[in-house]
Amino acid sequence: MSEVLRAIAAHAREQGDAPALISDATTLSYRGLCRQVDALASDLTAYQGQCAGIELDNGFAWVLLDLACIKAGIVTVPLPAFFTTAQRQHALRSAGASLLFSHKPGGPTSVPAGNGHVITIHILDNPDVELPVATSKITYTSGTTGEPKGVCLSQAGMEQVAASLMSVIGPQAAEKTAAVLPLAVLLENIAGCYATLLAGGCYDVQPQTKIGFNQGMIPNFVQLHHYLRESAARSCILVPELLRGLIQVIAQGGQGLAEMRFIAVGGSRVSASLLQQAEQLGLPVYQGYGLSEAASVMSVNTPTANRCGTVGKLLPHVDIHLAGDGEIWVRTPGFLGYVGESLTDDVYPTGDIGALDAQGFLHITGRKKNIIINAMGRNIAPEWPESELLAQPQIAQAVVFGDAEAGLSALLVPSAPTVDAVQLNEAIARANQALPEYAQVRYWQISPPFTVANKQLTGTGRPRRAAILEAYQTPLNNMYSVA
Repeated sequence: MSEVLRAIAAHAREQGDAPALISDATTLSYRGLCRQVDALASDLTAYQGQCAGIELDNGFAWVLLDLACIKAGIVTVPLPAFFTTAQRQHALRSAGASLLFSHKPGGPTSVPAGNGHVITIHILDNPDVELPVATSKITYTSGTTGEPKGVCLSQAGMEQVAASLMSVIGPQAAEKTAAVLPLAVLLENIAGCYATLLAGGCYDVQPQTKIGFNQGMIPNFVQLHHYLRESAARSCILVPELLRGLIQVIAQGGQGLAEMRFIAVGGSRVSASLLQQAEQLGLPVYQGYGLSEAASVMSVNTPTANRCGTVGKLLPHVDIHLAGDGEIWVRTPGFLGYVGESLTDDVYPTGDIGALDAQGFLHITGRKKNIIINAMGRNIAPEWPESELLAQPQIAQAVVFGDAEAGLSALLVPSAPTVDAVQLNEAIARANQALPEYAQVRYWQISPPFTVANKQLTGTGRPRRAAILEAYQTPLNNMYSVA
């Protein structure tokens, strides 16, 4: 049986009136959650063994449906709202999804899903696909290519991550967790929802528009800050861009997050400068690291074991080894293979370059395939100078290039329309002070924002470097030609 479902049942017996979920000013107790999951799973028994897409906003319905599908034996494919139509269709087709759960009308049947919500069940005509045995969830990572890749995960593997997180962070942080990221993002689903419910905490899961996400992944930061204060949440999960925005709001006069005890940040590299700014503002930020193939989280800093500049210590269940070139290989108890591909080994090459220090903290230096080799033969992970650029409040986004060139160039997105070239030059100079000469940015150009919509950003905020390079090859060449 699922450990999350077992924990919910135990909490319902032992602390039945304790709040489990909060959404739209409505609270659902553990007793109510257990009852509603059982009822919804009963309604879905006819679909046992099938594969279904989930296309819902954050809220009661998403959590109830996810848990009910576990109980009913339905494989789920969460579909992030930031997926393009083509990516969405590819995910459903490649996974062989025969159902789609949605709030959109038009399906032949529907089921109640708590708090007055109704889920419509759409029947799809995708051909069957043979999935690895024990597949419970298929997460599609937008990655660096246009066509997302389906990662098949076991329920036991996902729940092991959630349990490991609770063992190193402690249940106090999960007393009340605010869902900031979409639940269709694996990190929020496992490290946010599952971990909180395992610990018997309260999961505050509001619709994305209510907390400021009106357009894509970049929210109204003032609204997001207001939500986190009003929720009195003890923990949440952020990507670096969201942390940067919250820091700006608080630094410009916004009140701190007095109740917050643990803010996990991951998804891409976080500069030491940004973490120091957070600490100065009293934000309890802890950097972590992981990937979909490891069921989201592999390592994390904690209040009792925190080292700035690292991504923390490995979770208790994680086993890695480092290849000769520094690439991290991880044993994958939850990863069963990709859709359409069999897992041929019990270890997985992450593509990330890193090292473990003497105290067991993991350092990530960059992506193996992103490494820039400059004209002097120096290897530079672009995430390194980018993280220093992004620590400057004048810079919202930065992507660095320079393969086979004498110096690095950067495409920069100012943090506000009022930021001018003089301010950007000063910001670059400050960033360069933290870098050796060979890794400093010499040339730069202002760019329009990189977004999911223009296919220059992944759903977790990482730049699609190939697409950006293709779009800006001419101006990048001009930077060097006039230098």
